[in-house]
This record gives sequence, structure tokens and C-alpha cells, in this order.
Amino acid sequence: MVVTQIVNIVLPVFGLIAIGCGVAWSRLLDRTVGEALADFVFVIAIPMLIFRTIATADFSGAEPWRIWLPYFVALAVMWAIGDLIIRKFFGRDARAGLVGGVSASYSNTVLVGIPLIIAAYGNDGAVAIALIVAVHMPSLMVASAILIVRAERRDGVSEPGGGARVIVRTVVVNLVTNPIIIGLVLGLLWRLIDLPYEGLPATLINRLADVAATLALFAMGMSLRKYGMRRNIPAGIALSVVKLILMPGLVLLFARYVVPMPPVWVKVAVVAAACPTGVNAYLLASRFRTGEALASNTISISTAFAVATVTLWMTVLEWL
Repeated sequence: MVVTQIVNIVLPVFGLIAIGCGVAWSRLLDRTVGEALADFVFVIAIPMLIFRTIATADFSGAEPWRIWLPYFVALAVMWAIGDLIIRKFFGRDARAGLVGGVSASYSNTVLVGIPLIIAAYGNDGAVAIALIVAVHMPSLMVASAILIVRAERRDGVSEPGGGARVIVRTVVVNLVTNPIIIGLVLGLLWRLIDLPYEGLPATLINRLADVAATLALFAMGMSLRKYGMRRNIPAGIALSVVKLILMPGLVLLFARYVVPMPPVWVKVAVVAAACPTGVNAYLLASRFRTGEALASNTISISTAFAVATVTLWMTVLEWL
């Protein structure tokens, strides 16, 4: 894949994000339209895409841990680095440090990663990114639930009596009702039962799954108006560097030299790591009522610069 081909893959992806952002800023469509599109993508289109991928993909000989280990080890390291940067260099509290850790490590694998990787690597890439997404969101929920309690205690703001139990119960409910997790589980059940993927069900699922990429990118662009740029921009820049440069670099080192895996899996893991910060960083900040500007800046800055850094990483991967 030459540089021109890579640019022709990356630019349409981020071009759709830019169009969505422009539509939102111009108020051509109301903000609620973007929110409704994002809900449709998250609740219907992406789960259908993941269901189809899991139900129809060829997993023969696949060893999922080979892609999980490099990716999630790197995620944990970047989370720790982001936390330290915010607490030690910018003098923020433990809750803001947790927001910084998520902002520096949590990729937008659903709205950006899936469309980008399918465009670049086709069905083989779809299988690999589905394996990452299967663990990505649950791991964030569980890790955040544990670290939220710790951060609140360190900051002296923990609620007495039952705080940890409430968080654990919330995490469990969110996991079992998460549309993406449901799509994944139903896809696995479809495979286990060995049902044929054909006829009217396949046609309906395909129609919904096929619009996932375009609508996800457009909805992502519209959401950027909500996040925008606020104060504490240097911290957002620092976290964006960790997210866009350090994380994919560490994933590449692990995937290429520590845990051998199929070449397309290496590419998918690195590109997924190179994606901009996911919106869950802002949701976590809103939960804490601290670090909203930090998360917002990182989402906006990393999304703006990802068009260049993703192109760079995809080019590096073709040279190796």
C-alpha cells in the first residue's frame, strides 16, 4: 500500500468527521440530530456490524490473546503515564488524574477505529478490530469502577456507605445492557448454533451494518461542537501526544517483537491505538464533575491531529 493509497483511505474518513463538525458549527442541523445519529450508530448500526463480523468471520487458527496482550499492556502503560502527567506536572487531584489517564489511553475504536480499519484492511481488519472492541469497553468500565473509588478516597470526597457497591452494580448493569456487548454475544451464539447467515435476516442486518461507518464518522464530527476547546490546552496537547504517538509506538514494539501475530493484526492494533481519544473520557469527567475541559481538549486536539498521525503510522506499517 503506497502513501497515495493510504491518504485516499484516511482523508475520506476524517473528511466525514470534518463535514459533520462543519454542519454542527453552521447549525445546518440541530445538535439533537447529531445526538440521535450517535444513538442510532451505538445502539443499532455498530452492534449489527459487530454481530455480522462475529457471525460470519473465519476465526480458524486465531488466538485472540495475541492481539489483546500488546494492545492492552500499552493501554495500561499510557493510562499510568497520563495520570502522572496530570497529577505531577499539572498539579491536579487524583480524579483529574484518572480522567487524564483515560484520555491518554482510550481510543475511539467504535466511531473512528471501525470505519477506518475496515476501509484500510477489509474483512480481515474487521475481525481484528472486533476482537479489540470486545474487550476494550468492558475493560474501561471495570478499571474505571475500581479506580473511581480509589481516586475519590485519595481526594477525600468519597461518599460514605455503599459507594463501591453502587458503582459495581452500575458497571454490571451497563455491561449486560450495552448494545455492542449484546451484538457480540449474539454473534457468538449464532456461530455456536451454526445458523446460516442468509435470506431476509442477512439482508436486513447488512443494510443496517453497511451504514455504520459513514454515520459513525458524521456523528463523531457533529459531537465535536459539544466538546470544543476550553482552558488547560497544554494538558490536552500533552495527553494527545501520549495518545497519538507513544501508545501506537508501544503497541508496535510489542506486536512486532514480543508477541508475534499475523501482519494484518499488527496493523489493526497499531491503527486502533493511533485513533483519537474516545468520548468516554468526557463522560467519565462529567461523572466526576472535574476534568471536563481536560477531556474535551484532548478529544478535540487528538481528533484534529489524528488525520496526520494515523497517516504516518499506516505509512510506517507498510515500510516494515
